[in-house]
Amino acid sequence: MDGVGEDKVVDLDTAVAHVRPGDAVHVVTNHSRWTAAARHLVRRWWGQDPGFTLVMLSLSSLGTLFFRGGLVRKVVTGYSGDIFPNFTPNPWFSNAYLRGEVEVEHWSFLTFLQRLEAAARGLPAVVTGSLAGSSMADNPGFAQIDSPFGGTVGLLAPYAPDIALLHAPVSDRQGNVAFNAPVLEGVWGALAARRGAVVTVEQVVDDIRPWSHLVRIPAHRVLAITEAPMGAHPGGLFTRDTPAQPYGEDLEFWSDVQRISRSDEFDAWIDHWVLEPGDQHEYLRRLGDARIGALAARADPDSWKMDEAANPPDLTAPIGAWELAAVFGARHLAERIVAREADAVLAGAGVANLATWLGVHLARRRGATVELTAELGLWGYEPTPADPFVFNHRSFPTATMLSDSEQVLGMMAGSPGTTLLACLGAAQIDRFGNINSTVIPGRAFLVGSGGGNDVASRADEVVVMATLTRRRTVDQVPYITSPGERVSAFVSDLGVFEKSEDGELILTAVPAGPEPIEERVGAVRSLCGWELAVARSLAELEAPDVADIEALRRWDPLGRFLRPDA
Repeated sequence: MDGVGEDKVVDLDTAVAHVRPGDAVHVVTNHSRWTAAARHLVRRWWGQDPGFTLVMLSLSSLGTLFFRGGLVRKVVTGYSGDIFPNFTPNPWFSNAYLRGEVEVEHWSFLTFLQRLEAAARGLPAVVTGSLAGSSMADNPGFAQIDSPFGGTVGLLAPYAPDIALLHAPVSDRQGNVAFNAPVLEGVWGALAARRGAVVTVEQVVDDIRPWSHLVRIPAHRVLAITEAPMGAHPGGLFTRDTPAQPYGEDLEFWSDVQRISRSDEFDAWIDHWVLEPGDQHEYLRRLGDARIGALAARADPDSWKMDEAANPPDLTAPIGAWELAAVFGARHLAERIVAREADAVLAGAGVANLATWLGVHLARRRGATVELTAELGLWGYEPTPADPFVFNHRSFPTATMLSDSEQVLGMMAGSPGTTLLACLGAAQIDRFGNINSTVIPGRAFLVGSGGGNDVASRADEVVVMATLTRRRTVDQVPYITSPGERVSAFVSDLGVFEKSEDGELILTAVPAGPEPIEERVGAVRSLCGWELAVARSLAELEAPDVADIEALRRWDPLGRFLRPDA
């Protein structure tokens, strides 16, 4: 390969200099979530008002750096919130959006990447099965038209960022870039970008051909290559079948960002981790050999065993509201899996994820052959103890198929050859099963769709699982993130609501207990945000089994999701 094409390997300063003021910058998320180039871009333009449009599927806590530094005027995204240690709104995003300081376009995960795909393919539009019936259907880049072949179809306009930043395991010196699945939004942004991509990699090789089966970006679409070991930190990197060394996600670092971004310590933290380190070498020196070694060890698929030993679940603690909701949700989901002979269940985030894992386990005990899938691009994976996150890298080696969101959300969900159920959470839900996870106008910004809209639009059946609170249940959500047409049930800690013939959720079951059933129904009525209708025959839910609670706590021994207020 010597002499074939331009040598594009440069230092990080030179690479990031390709980004210009006013650019729409796509920070590619994939399974890593972050890049050394994104951090360096923040450092380069801190406080200079470059007027960027930040194009990022999932902002996560580190997206706040663009806001604090005054770098961004507009955001195009599918999720604006924290991920670790829990999925929560972040005030930097919320305040900027609500005050109108930063314009925002909300998309679902699938439609975000489909617009990039349309631009990369040079198409005037691409067909989608998402967004119809949601508030995002009002986005100017979406339209519904009558198909000449019958029915109505949704169309998405193409979207081309000016430049893309991404991190990958390996490339050659000319800029051919190899990736490992799962890749979430994939590489469409790099292929669509008007000027091309700035790529950081773990390792530059002279000849990429031994890994040609993993190359997804050809050299002519790459502006610059920079070798940046651990360039995805605090994200992790799955590097199977490449010469690059893998490392796990730095959950403690992510959690620190989430906490510190809400405090007076944030500027000092930014100085230490972003503005002062001039290159990747200095950044790694600040991480330290011990931390780097621990993250390398975390990439071992069996490393969960060490975490489990260090954090045994407390089986003596009383059962909490989220645990009740998870067990009741899992049981209901297992019933639907068996009844529908489902091929797969898609796990939502947070406690809905844990309920899905337990529900699939219960269904398999009854003979169901059902797989777990996740929007990141996981199919047929198995969860590992001591890590409750749906994007847990230690689950990757257990999967029978590693792909991307387009395959999971755009093909398996809605495919006539696949029966796919889903279990989702909800910040707000109304009597029709519509979900709002985006905004309460004038009051609060939540987080956005993620893959929720895509799942709710295309799955064969959706079960919503959450605790029952007055704030969560409303007569009509003010913003429809995910339409409720395919929602069959809302399962909570205090009761199960199922769709009646007129399409409204009615109470069909309450937990068993010593109180008169009228009193238990009254407790539900006092927290239900719509005029409660009760089924003529009301079932009673048996208390959770010890084994079910143990399973949940083994997955989440620190109570990140199960005990968020503990």
